[in-house]
Amino acid sequence: MNLEQLKYPIGHFQKPEAITAKHITSWIATIAEFPQKITALTKNLDEDALSKTYRPDGWTIRQLVHHCADSHMNAFIRFKLALTEEAPKIKPYFEDKWAELPDTRSAAITSSLQLIEGLHARWTTLLQSLHSEDLIREYIHPEHGKRFSLSETIGMYAWHCEHHLAHVQIALKK
Repeated sequence: MNLEQLKYPIGHFQKPEAITAKHITSWIATIAEFPQKITALTKNLDEDALSKTYRPDGWTIRQLVHHCADSHMNAFIRFKLALTEEAPKIKPYFEDKWAELPDTRSAAITSSLQLIEGLHARWTTLLQSLHSEDLIREYIHPEHGKRFSLSETIGMYAWHCEHHLAHVQIALKK
């Protein structure tokens, strides 16, 4: 695999021209299933395995697990903001810098796996309760200079789940 394939093993997120109920249902299922999938891949890994990377200068499996917890916490909050405020401007964060913090570089992944499990249970409940008028609600991402609808964001985070599962699988084959 070349560097681009290692960075994006499932490709970049492709927003469908028209997001259908079928897309939303499938994406929510992917988000709901993520805790079991990431736990199954990582729960019995030793320190050497957790230190493996999916590409040169890439994050370790440990960092990937912690990153998913961090990223999905931010996503859940963005959803709640968009559902309770009118097109809120969200606060971006520097995921690359968060990945270098001591808790991400060295802490056991157990706490993040537990966090992902609980967070995704709540997030799935929220997502399954959304109506069509909720799905068109938006937030503003200042880093990208654009608005994101909740329907598009569900797709982006379903992709994010699969994207990082693929990274873990690549790292485990090394």
